[in-house]
Amino acid sequence: MHDKIRAVTSADIDGLKKVADSSGLFPSEYLDEMISDYFSNPETQDIWFAYIDNDKTAAIGYCVPEKLTDGTYNLLAIGVSQDSQRIGIASQMMNYIEQLLKQKHGRILIVETSSDDAQIGARNFYKKIGYTQAAVIKDFWKDGEDKIVFWKKL
Repeated sequence: MHDKIRAVTSADIDGLKKVADSSGLFPSEYLDEMISDYFSNPETQDIWFAYIDNDKTAAIGYCVPEKLTDGTYNLLAIGVSQDSQRIGIASQMMNYIEQLLKQKHGRILIVETSSDDAQIGARNFYKKIGYTQAAVIKDFWKDGEDKIVFWKKL
């Protein structure tokens, strides 16, 4: 079912950077620092995963356990390259991480987004796949741009 989704390897870095840039997820120059613990720390609990189709990276995901919780995880990033959007890859990526977290005895997955109009699609997507809006933190990202937190019981 998830034969195209797998854990990230160091050989994926260039493709992950292309996805980050194409999707507008975050500036690709941040990736090296963000992912360094994943590659250098054998005890890391970071989860990096990618959707690979015909040797091309089409999507990236990054999830971490929330410290001091019992089985709560936070999906910090998920992005699909612009030329691979709207064909179900994001749903497959979410299903993949949810199933993986259940195997790890995860109980809750939270995702955070923004009130910015550019994130309307993301907010609608999370609602469509069964996430509930749980919180709004006013002016979190900047004045006038709120953090919106969604959650799902796994």
